[in-house]
Amino acid sequence: MSKAKTRNFLVKCHLWAAGLLAPLFILVAYTGAAYLLDFKGEVKETALALPAGTTLDPESPTIENDVRRILAANKLDIQFDYLRMGGDSITTRPTSRDFVSFQQEDGEWTAKLNQPDLQYALIELHKGHGPALYRYYQILAAVVLFLVVLGGLIVGWMAPGYRRATSIGLGVGTVTFGLLAFVL
Repeated sequence: MSKAKTRNFLVKCHLWAAGLLAPLFILVAYTGAAYLLDFKGEVKETALALPAGTTLDPESPTIENDVRRILAANKLDIQFDYLRMGGDSITTRPTSRDFVSFQQEDGEWTAKLNQPDLQYALIELHKGHGPALYRYYQILAAVVLFLVVLGGLIVGWMAPGYRRATSIGLGVGTVTFGLLAFVL
């Protein structure tokens, strides 16, 4: 394959991959900036009833079923992929949609139904706290993003007219990243 045909093929791959992943890239750019600007969204919290003496043992092999029983007793249809456990708290995941959090204080367990607004839900997706299948999509997107950027650099270096601009852009970007991230 000639150099021009190889470059044309790489450009098409680059454009297809960028187009397919554009919605995710736009989401990440928007939610990242919104979060840094302190626009994090809100969660409506509603206390749930737990039977007196309810105990939850995060180390129990039946913890997921124990949580499902509590959800059913409260007539909640919360589908969760896994539980996030930390210290005296348990949270159903994903947290990009309605979720339940349990907290132990002074030996007593309490629970809250959490209903995120759209902004909060989008940021949770950005953080990787969405459904399991979406998280796999994010991993794939990260690999494809790496390939899109690498492909763009290769295409830029293959074309003599773009080689200098590509190299300058990469150099300035690398120095800027290094300075802002590790020096300043």
